[in-house]
Amino acid sequence: MTSTPVIEVEGLTRRFGDFCAVDHVSFAVRQGEVFGFLGANGAGKSTTIRMLCGLLAPTSGKARVLDLDLLTQSERVKPFVGYMSQKFSLYPDLTVVENLEFFGGIYRVPPRRLRERQAWAVEMAGLSGKEQVLTAELSGGLKQRLALLAALLHEPRLLFLDEPTAGVAPLARRAFWSLIHQLSHAGTTVFVTSHYMDEVEQCDRIALMSRGRIVALDTPEALKADLRLGREPGAPEPTLEDVFVSLLGGSAGAP
Repeated sequence: MTSTPVIEVEGLTRRFGDFCAVDHVSFAVRQGEVFGFLGANGAGKSTTIRMLCGLLAPTSGKARVLDLDLLTQSERVKPFVGYMSQKFSLYPDLTVVENLEFFGGIYRVPPRRLRERQAWAVEMAGLSGKEQVLTAELSGGLKQRLALLAALLHEPRLLFLDEPTAGVAPLARRAFWSLIHQLSHAGTTVFVTSHYMDEVEQCDRIALMSRGRIVALDTPEALKADLRLGREPGAPEPTLEDVFVSLLGGSAGAP
């Protein structure tokens, strides 16, 4: 991880009519960082990601992604960004290799390089020998890993993962996060939302979001240390769930 900012956001806002989904948020994300977004459903996490990917125009505010102005250069941002949405994004009636070919075409990966990237993706996903299997027949964990690797075919510098392991078994989630850390160590910046506290613990920094606003931003250990200061001597060590409840309260809903 370096000090070079990959994302710089100031006062970013998105309104849908009278509803303010993202309310003047400001933060920065460094190159190679695993940056976590934590918040209840409807807190504004997915809307923020869609703006940073160039898929949704902000109502107001400033944002630079990969040193490009998101308001005027969003089309130039897209080739350098990978995005994996909440819902499984591949086509179930296509085979493993057909899905990779399709997304490689969308990302305009040159044919020769695409063949190399397909072989890499199949190996990394643990799907060697299953290239012609229909994606619908894969386990949930293999589907998610394949979707992640499809989003990496064009070797993006910045990867957005919106609740990528929802509904995936614990062992598969662990393998998925092992791959995330490999990407981070190689210099890819990963921006991820998750409902699982054990996953959020693995982020370099976390932003807690509530009702469209960021209410805290720091490392997992620093957030827990702040809560520890207000506890009685001998009290149990605070967890990230304790931090979430303390900062956002019961009215925020489940993370």
